[in-house]
Amino acid sequence: MTEPLIQIDHVSKVYHRDSIEIPVLEDINLTVNRGEFLALMGPSGSGKTTLLNLMAGIDKPTRGRIRVGDREVSAMSETELARWRADNVGFIFQLYNLIPVLTAFENVELPLLLTRLSKKERREHVQTALAIVGLQDRMDHYPRQLSGGQEQRVAIARAIGTDPAILVADEPTGDLDAKNADEILDLLNRLTSEFKKTIVLVTHDPRAAARARRMVHLDKGVLTPANASRAAHFPSEARP
Repeated sequence: MTEPLIQIDHVSKVYHRDSIEIPVLEDINLTVNRGEFLALMGPSGSGKTTLLNLMAGIDKPTRGRIRVGDREVSAMSETELARWRADNVGFIFQLYNLIPVLTAFENVELPLLLTRLSKKERREHVQTALAIVGLQDRMDHYPRQLSGGQEQRVAIARAIGTDPAILVADEPTGDLDAKNADEILDLLNRLTSEFKKTIVLVTHDPRAAARARRMVHLDKGVLTPANASRAAHFPSEARP
């Protein structure tokens, strides 16, 4: 059986520039099930990243409610949100955001330094994450010694190091060639099908969106119904 994990109810987002209101999202309703791989697609300026940030607790809606599991994320304080994000969300970015002076191991370990894990436990988490992305033999390499695809794999290892329930990926293949992009999308598919991670992928590339289980489209802040099902590639059951 499917179990809703992210529930977005009548969410709107408006930014203000001086006295001018700039509407970005309008009355969004969306449910993402546990273990689902969802693609948010749309042109630049459609509100994709804003919606992703709302799901991840980086930003708050102007109106409406967002629940993740049994928590109402939209009602949390900034302190509560920071703690919640650290425990529940892994972030994957287009430009990797690795620290050049740190090795792959140290980059993956960095967010774990904010947890209560012991040094031994941190090492085990890092080694497991790097093994999952196929880079256990590159843990002592610096970003400049890695290819773009390998750098993104390190970034994904960093995102899964705390074993979060949700991974949010903002154009993770946008800076990669076709071969490396396919390998990263294969890895994201594996994280969903094998490790039951819930993934929300923002992209404007239809080839990347087509690899998700479900696709929804944003245009000028308005969400259109899902227009693609990828159930043939994945089991329909999510983790109970």
